[in-house]
Amino acid sequence: MLQIRCKNNNITKSFPEGTSLIEVYQEYADELNLPYPVVSAKVNNTSQGLKFRLFQNRDVEFLDAREGSGHRVYVRSLCFVLYKATVDVFPGSKLFIEHPLSQGYYCNFKKKNSEPLTDDDVELIRRRMQEIIDLDMPFRRNEATTEEAVRVFAERGFADKVKLLETSGQVYSDYYTLGDTADYYYGPLVPSAGYLSVWALEHYHDGLLLRVPDKKNPLRLAEKIDMPKTFEMFAEKVKWDIIMRLSNAGDVNKAIIRGKASELIQVSEALQEKRIVQIAEEIDRRFRREENPIRIVLITGPSSSGKTTFCKRLSIQLLACGLRPVSFSTDDYFVNRVDTPLLPNGQYDFDNIAAVDCKLLDEHLERLMSGDRVEVPEYNFSTGEREYKGKKLKLSSDSVLIIEGIHALNPLLTERIPSSAKFRIYVSALTNISLDDHNWIPTHDNRLLRRIIRDYNKGAFTAQETISHWRNVCEAEDKWISPFQETADAMFNSALNIEFAVLRPHAEVILGSVPRNCPEYSEAHRLLKFIHYFMPVSDKEIPPTSIMREFVGGSSFKYRR
Repeated sequence: MLQIRCKNNNITKSFPEGTSLIEVYQEYADELNLPYPVVSAKVNNTSQGLKFRLFQNRDVEFLDAREGSGHRVYVRSLCFVLYKATVDVFPGSKLFIEHPLSQGYYCNFKKKNSEPLTDDDVELIRRRMQEIIDLDMPFRRNEATTEEAVRVFAERGFADKVKLLETSGQVYSDYYTLGDTADYYYGPLVPSAGYLSVWALEHYHDGLLLRVPDKKNPLRLAEKIDMPKTFEMFAEKVKWDIIMRLSNAGDVNKAIIRGKASELIQVSEALQEKRIVQIAEEIDRRFRREENPIRIVLITGPSSSGKTTFCKRLSIQLLACGLRPVSFSTDDYFVNRVDTPLLPNGQYDFDNIAAVDCKLLDEHLERLMSGDRVEVPEYNFSTGEREYKGKKLKLSSDSVLIIEGIHALNPLLTERIPSSAKFRIYVSALTNISLDDHNWIPTHDNRLLRRIIRDYNKGAFTAQETISHWRNVCEAEDKWISPFQETADAMFNSALNIEFAVLRPHAEVILGSVPRNCPEYSEAHRLLKFIHYFMPVSDKEIPPTSIMREFVGGSSFKYRR
């Protein structure tokens, strides 16, 4: 008999060898009384589907669709149902699950006859999805040699999956079937389609929006948020993919095998520089207009988006336009630490806008705009107090003020400044590459890998510590950054197509140091598995001004703290 400890209630029970996680859950269900339906589990801190069978003593934690791992299992499974519905209703069609958007997932759908997608088409797909769910059709996991899996997908015309598996270096690969439809997913699915009770499908722009459960209450849909500017930013990403002839990890790996890594780096950097030039020229144009010239550039973005390096590169391009950029740090306007708001757990809430003395900052900005010389503070992070050391700023006729910070687009920060005088920029790493047509890479993963590497290299935090903080970081972003991103005048995508190949040599050593017996191992294991889909590339050809250098080291820019 096996000894299985349920971490949800810390009770151990005995089970026969080969017992499935579903059977274990059924034994514990009444006493657990969990608030939401269970969709997956962690076994010894590794994500598993509920059909997984146990043959040794294990710790098991059951998950619903709120927790990151459980939410991913739910969404993956829903994507498979969507894919099967599209091929059942429109044989020969192609579905591309491209990126998270509007609290759902945007999908590009191409009918075999190339006719545009209609509302009636979407309704037919939605009805077929509901039929599959009502039938409670089971998801079946098939373990095969990678050669066999490649043959299965080659016969079905899945070039994206063939390239991914051929370059994965794996001896065995799992693939899934739903009825007679086969697909590949890099993580577990729910046992059957009947688990998927909360979802919606809508016609969105020229494609589909797959709506998914709310992460706080998975019994209801996440509220849809229209994001037209972010949609256009993703559309630009797709255009860049076409330019570089890359759309998935297999394409990147094949290019690396052909010796094209250096060229991919150079083209990616050139495309980013081209976009920075465009933004700088637009700022210059608005700065020089006769009516309502802009004088302040506000730059924000989530953690590890590369906004600091972007700010420095933009400053260089503004100099090339004949402007004089003056950088202004919101960090220097932190309130004294004793006045910093607190989180419910009693820790300082440094991400709260109340942690910044908005009134003083706004007053100084207004005086600078009026031509005054202003003594600005410097925040002492050791003592937790603002200090005045004689640092004074004055704007000349050709000066443009650049403010970078997480609250830069929040109107509370610059209330006294007319909107017409501001140019707002949102920077984020909107991942340019998918694993294949149905496996997107969340932008959170891109940024988390960057942050893990940077924190480790600077000696600030271990990978375990960075992962443990990440949930709070994302919650703060959702509260203080995301609500204002659609107000931006310009958006900048800081992700590179070859980025994961460059990050891999750094990440695999660091992630491998996370102990197996800690909760953070689950995320470290998932990230390791994911990044191994990319062939490693040395960072030696990444230029010293690259945004990547902010994370892997070797930047020619100087960074504060």
